[in-house]
Amino acid sequence: MSDLGTIFLLSLLAMFNPTLLAAVTLMLLTENPKRLMLGYLLGAYTASITIGLAIVFALHDSGAVSTSKQTIGPVGDLVVGALLLLAGLVLGTDRDQPLRERREKRKLAKQSKSGEEKKPLPMRLLGRGSPRIAFVVGLLLSFPGVSYLAGLSHIDKLGAAAVPTALLVIGFCLIQQLLLEVPLVGYILKPESTQGAVDGFRDWLARNGRRSGIIVAIVLGALLIIRGIAGLVS
Repeated sequence: MSDLGTIFLLSLLAMFNPTLLAAVTLMLLTENPKRLMLGYLLGAYTASITIGLAIVFALHDSGAVSTSKQTIGPVGDLVVGALLLLAGLVLGTDRDQPLRERREKRKLAKQSKSGEEKKPLPMRLLGRGSPRIAFVVGLLLSFPGVSYLAGLSHIDKLGAAAVPTALLVIGFCLIQQLLLEVPLVGYILKPESTQGAVDGFRDWLARNGRRSGIIVAIVLGALLIIRGIAGLVS
């Protein structure tokens, strides 16, 4: 699989972010979701694009990267691929069930003490309905994850000029925010039908999100490992 294909798949994997889905769901329940989502999106763009450009161009300008890219590339593919396979297998075999059960017990214990579920601070801030606060929350919740960093590594490996590289980083960041961009555009153009579609997608994701994430992680991990092995033996 080409680097561009890998970058696209990693951007889709980065899109399945539980924090982003929770934030979008909460913002859709407010009185003015469009302003909140726009504020959050601008904050997310500011953080992800700025950090992405800084990381990619720092890698591109590094002499260590240019002199050892033939070795680092396949090894990086093997490491990221192994991590994705491990994550997919753990989720697929329910090995994380004890951890989920402990989290659920702690959640129930907190509810029994306080009488209500206490939401995380970013979600409580979004509930205030301020676009400025939403901007800050989007800024804080959009720092790099594994899929994001792996995508930036593959963008750097393309060795493209400055402008195409910057456009690839921006495109990656746009794709990973699709869960927010699609309903925002829909609310602007067709608010009523968008609400029904969002509710249906949220229900589908609640039923199939875990399975979809497992499939994407395993397939992408296997492809990266195959390419890493091919790069080492070539």
